[in-house]
Amino acid sequence: MQPAKQILPLIVFSQFCCTSLWFAGNGVMANLLIDFNLNDEALGHLTSAVQFGFISGTLLFAFLSLADRFSPSKLFFLSAIFGALFNLGIILKNNSLNTLLLLRFLTGFSLAGIYPVGMKIAADYYDKGLGKSLGFLVGALVLGTAFPHFLKTFTGNEGLAWRSVIFATSSLAAIGGLLIFLFVPNGPFRKAKGKFEVSAIFKVFRNKNLSRAAFGYFGHMWELYTFWAFVPIILATYKVSFPHQDFDISFWSFIIIGIGGLSCVFGGYISEIVGVKRTAASALFLSGLCCLIFPFITLQPSAIFLISFLCFWGIFVIADSPLFSTLVAKHAPPAIKGTALTLVNSIGFAITIVSIQLITYLNQQFPVYSLSLLAIGPAFGLWGLFQKAKN
Repeated sequence: MQPAKQILPLIVFSQFCCTSLWFAGNGVMANLLIDFNLNDEALGHLTSAVQFGFISGTLLFAFLSLADRFSPSKLFFLSAIFGALFNLGIILKNNSLNTLLLLRFLTGFSLAGIYPVGMKIAADYYDKGLGKSLGFLVGALVLGTAFPHFLKTFTGNEGLAWRSVIFATSSLAAIGGLLIFLFVPNGPFRKAKGKFEVSAIFKVFRNKNLSRAAFGYFGHMWELYTFWAFVPIILATYKVSFPHQDFDISFWSFIIIGIGGLSCVFGGYISEIVGVKRTAASALFLSGLCCLIFPFITLQPSAIFLISFLCFWGIFVIADSPLFSTLVAKHAPPAIKGTALTLVNSIGFAITIVSIQLITYLNQQFPVYSLSLLAIGPAFGLWGLFQKAKN
C-alpha cells in the first residue's frame, strides 16, 4: 500500500517548521547575552538546557511508550503547540538566566514529541524506502535548525528585531503541528500497543544489529550539535584573528548548517545503491577527518577557504544521521519501534550535553584546538558500527 503523495511533503515541511525552535536561542544568542546581561558561558548552558529538556522528554516518552500507545500525530501536534509557547517566552523583558534556562529546557522537552515522533510517523507510512524518507525528514530538521540564523541575517540586532526571530519560529512551530494534526492520520504500518510495558525499554538493545547502529549514532551525536553550536563562534573568532575579512556571520552560519539538509536527502538516495551502513560509515569517517584537520584550516588567511571547509564539514557531519535512524527502525521490533527511536535519540542527546559543556570549557583555555576532540565521537561510532558479535 502506497501512502498518498502529499504525506511525506507534509511531514517534512512540518518537521522543518517545528524544529526551527531548536536553535532559536542560538540564532539570537548575542542579543540574549547583551539584553539579559549574561556571560559568555551562557552559550553552553542555554544550548545544553535545550538538549537536557529533549533528553528528559524522550526518556519519559520512551518509558511510557507514548508514541507507540497513542496517536503520534496528536502527540506531535500537542508538542508543537507547547514548544511554540515556551519558545515565545524568551521575548519577555524580565527574563533572567534562570528563566531562560527553564524556557529552553521546556522547549527541548517539547521537541521530544516532535523529532523522534516525526520519524515514527514516517516509519508508520514507509516500510520500504525508509532511508530515503528519513533523509528528507532529517534534512528538514537541519534546515529548521539553521533557519533562525537565516532570519537573524535580515532582522539585525535591535531588541524588537531579534524578538521577531523568536516570534517567527514559534509561529512556524504552531503551523507545523496543525498541519500534522489535520492532514496526517495514523499510518498503515502503525502497530499500537495496548498497554504500557516496562520490559519494552530493555528489549531495545537486545538486538545486536540495533546496538551497532545505536553506537554509530552515539558517536555521531558527540560531534554534531557541538559543531552546530560553535559555527558562529568559529566564524567570529576567525574575524578577530583576520580583521580584514568581511562576511556575514549569521548568513554563513545558516549556509554551513543548512547545507547538511541536502546531504541528508542525497545520502538517502545513495544508501539505496551502496547500502545504508556503508553510506553512514563513509560520512562518519569524513566528518571525523574534518575534526582533526580543522585547527590547521583556521591558520590560513582566506575566508573563502575556511567557509568552504566548514561547508564540507557541514555536509558530512549530518549525512549519517537519518541512516543510523533507518538502521535502528529497521532492526527494532515493530511494536516498540517508536520506543526504540525515542530511547536511542535520548541517549544520543545526553551525549551532546557532555560534548557541548566540555568543548565550551576547553575552548576558553585552548581556542580552536579543543574542537579536534570532536573526533572522539566518529572514532567510537565507527568502532561500534563494525564491532564483531561475541560468540
